[in-house]
Amino acid sequence: MPSARSHTADILGGGPGGSLRRSLSLRDLIVYGLLFIAPMAPVGIYGALDARSHGVVPLVYVVATVAMSFTAYSYARMIHTVPQAGSVYAYARVGLGNGPGFVAGWMMMLDYLLIPAVAYLFSGIAMAQLVPEVDQWIWTAIAVVVTTALNLSGVRRAAVVGFLVLAMEILVLLVFVVAALVVLAQDGPQRGWLSPLTGDRAFSMTALLGAVSVAVLSFLGFDAIANFAEEAVGGKGSSARLVARALVWCLLVTGVLFVLQTYLAALLSQDSSRHLAENPAEQGAAFYAATESAIGGWLETTVAVSKAIGAAFAALAGQAAASRLLYAMARDRRLPRFLGSVGLRTGVPGRALLLSAVLTMCAAVWAARAADGLDRLVSIVDIGALFGFGMLHLSVMGYYGLGRRGGGRPAAGSGQAEGSAERHRMSALWDWAVPLVGLAIVVAVIVTANREAHWVGLVWLVIALVALAVLRRRDKREAAAG
Repeated sequence: MPSARSHTADILGGGPGGSLRRSLSLRDLIVYGLLFIAPMAPVGIYGALDARSHGVVPLVYVVATVAMSFTAYSYARMIHTVPQAGSVYAYARVGLGNGPGFVAGWMMMLDYLLIPAVAYLFSGIAMAQLVPEVDQWIWTAIAVVVTTALNLSGVRRAAVVGFLVLAMEILVLLVFVVAALVVLAQDGPQRGWLSPLTGDRAFSMTALLGAVSVAVLSFLGFDAIANFAEEAVGGKGSSARLVARALVWCLLVTGVLFVLQTYLAALLSQDSSRHLAENPAEQGAAFYAATESAIGGWLETTVAVSKAIGAAFAALAGQAAASRLLYAMARDRRLPRFLGSVGLRTGVPGRALLLSAVLTMCAAVWAARAADGLDRLVSIVDIGALFGFGMLHLSVMGYYGLGRRGGGRPAAGSGQAEGSAERHRMSALWDWAVPLVGLAIVVAVIVTANREAHWVGLVWLVIALVALAVLRRRDKREAAAG
């Protein structure tokens, strides 16, 4: 059996379709991650979290940020091992083997294709509210076309435009924060100053953890940064460190922004968490209602416009990440090879981009035209990402925990035994305990998903296993013929 080092070298070997260009700085990588997540991601689910957590949404996001840090840690470990496009697909190939790697990549495709579809749909819904004369599915399709054109023009140009959009979103968030502070200074809070951390009714750890299982989904997208490992500036080692830093910064920044905006929203909200729990129909608009009643309709409209534009560019980042996953799998002949080419002028995987755009548009337009399209799309969108996170943690344990890096321990009495034992204890912590906690968190969130999401994930997994069997049969035929 080949060593893990030689296996890693084989995987990093690249393919015949050209190479991605190294042009993304630390700022560019963070921009892609923040765009995908969206700085005001909690706006849409604030009411649901408030009702579910007994009014401690900011505390929910503090715990959720800590929970997601375990996943960020596992990404950082594997990025240094495999600084390559494809993210979890490549990591699982190294840590678990080619078969699990293919399954991980296939499951992540469900995430990377459907999350942009949801973002495009949110953009279409918001624009249709602002311009009701145009159907929301038309706005949705327009958003797909515009962002696809930007992605095809080159990763650097898309990053620059994305930075401008992100700056606009953060500016709107800053306006909300300043306006909220002015209102609170003049009129005082609707709830107690500490209630967002202690609850506006009886504190419940069960309610808190139940809300955390939903809140972690707000962070989905920060992992997309890992797909740009071959486009970060510097060599393989320095680019890996750059991507790892971007992942951590993205998680920390979004965590702070989420806690800040939900804390202020809780103080401004005239509706208690009990009221929202008893009136589920009001949960979706709870953040907007708090903003309008306390500050004014002008800010509610401003936030809505920002969400419309920001959602489209969140999809831009997701579409770019999806194309890199398709490109990496095609380069390794796990998908049709024509997807594994890079444009000579633009330096982006254009064919993979176009395919991901077509598939995403089909899903988004279908959901925009169906009466319950949004609910059904949202209910299944996260299962692929959660499965991929689970495979990521298993990859860390497989590559590091099972000692596939090779090398032996110093013999007892060699003078190095005591230091080696200490390193062994620390290794057990970082190679086993941390990823195991991360895996447990992922499993807990998957269990809380609805039944339809479980069935979609199961069907997608079965398709992956069938496709894997076909690929293995093909590989055996080619090996025998060669």
